[in-house]
Amino acid sequence: MSRLLFLNLPVADLAASRAFFAKLGFEFNEKFCDAGAACMVVSDEAFVMLLQRDRFAEFVTKPLANSDETTALTVCVSAESRAEVDSLADTAGNAGAGDAKGPQDYGFMYQRSFYDLDGHLWEIAWMDPVAVEKGPAEFAADAG
Repeated sequence: MSRLLFLNLPVADLAASRAFFAKLGFEFNEKFCDAGAACMVVSDEAFVMLLQRDRFAEFVTKPLANSDETTALTVCVSAESRAEVDSLADTAGNAGAGDAKGPQDYGFMYQRSFYDLDGHLWEIAWMDPVAVEKGPAEFAADAG
């Protein structure tokens, strides 16, 4: 069974967040966008709902976290190559994102991360297709 994933993120300025992610190449499903929400398409089965903070608060029972001070989650999006990881991370930085940490190279996986306009931590990762198929432990055993 295939499931859809909807990740909901609170944002302070919906228009600015939407423009930021559009610069990274993401599209939006207009059927699920309005003045308080934007449905960002990650894939056919994964979506990020960017919700104005007051709209987001309608769906939760606990206080909203301050993402400038704490980390509640990391969002990781795959890339097709190491070069695409660098391109997306550089584009994010040029669009106003904050650098989270430098490149992380694990051999079988390469990633970079950034903080979006609201302080949410995003990672862009490429993984060697053989490591995806075998799993990192078997991939490392075969390489060693």
